[in-house]
Amino acid sequence: MGLRTRTKVIIGISTGVVVIAAAAVIAGPSIYANTVNGQAAAAPSLQATSSASLDAADADGTWTSTKTSYAGYRVHEVLQGNDVNVVGRTKDVEGTAEVDGGSLATATVTVQVAKITTPESARDAYFRDTALETDKFPTATFTLTKPVDVSTALDGSTQDVTLTGTMDLHGVTKAVTADAQVAVGTGGTVQVAGSVPITFADYGVKAPSLGFVTVDGKGSVEFSLDLQK
Repeated sequence: MGLRTRTKVIIGISTGVVVIAAAAVIAGPSIYANTVNGQAAAAPSLQATSSASLDAADADGTWTSTKTSYAGYRVHEVLQGNDVNVVGRTKDVEGTAEVDGGSLATATVTVQVAKITTPESARDAYFRDTALETDKFPTATFTLTKPVDVSTALDGSTQDVTLTGTMDLHGVTKAVTADAQVAVGTGGTVQVAGSVPITFADYGVKAPSLGFVTVDGKGSVEFSLDLQK
């Protein structure tokens, strides 16, 4: 039996019960934790080429996300004392932004939640069918509610910004803030990367806790948007 087969852990939650495959039990929770942590994608960050500048007049107008954009979630689990970081990703994300006079005036980011995947298909099934009920609530949307000055980014520097807005998730809309970075890339593109901290209970989502595996009640929605006019 190969290492990949022996260490694979299938987490299926049905009527509140988590089933961990016997192969993972044999391999041990520490191997499972190391495997999942090794598969977890890094937090979104700006590309190394994001250091160009853009004239304010050229920046004015509507920007839309390209196919290289992505979004997803990051949550922390504890499995028999072992820390596990789980990251889900999808490129099924649409972002639009309006820039006016060096300010990000409006913006929306919509994620197809049912398309978010991790290396574990059983976890993904629970995420879609039980936790977020994506048949009823297929998308999550961040909407900017307060304009943000991005003139420093347009001048050619990496700019840290706080994005104030709302998050519509699981049929619930809450006020949120996102810590993000903005920079102009080559070819006049703009990249925005960051995360929105969320508390699952605020959106009517209950994080499972079943003794040997506990999912934190808080996580984050992460995003990396490549925008072009």
